[in-house]
Amino acid sequence: MWETRSVELNVRLPREFAAELEEVQRTDPELLSRLIVYGLTRRAIFHQLKADRQVTVEASAQGASVS
Repeated sequence: MWETRSVELNVRLPREFAAELEEVQRTDPELLSRLIVYGLTRRAIFHQLKADRQVTVEASAQGASVS
C-alpha cells in the first residue's frame, strides 16, 4: 500500500471513552489504527472539498461582478 511509521498520540478524552479506547487498543490495535486512518481521511477530504467550494464561490462572485 504505502510506507508507514508509528506515532504516539496523547489526547484528552472523557474517562469512559478513554477506557473503551484503551480496551480496543489492547484487544484489536489494528482496528484502532484503521479507525484513525478513516477519520483522518474523512477530515482531509472535507478540507479539500471545502477549499474547492471556496474557489468556486470566489470565481462565481468575480464572474458576477464582471457582467
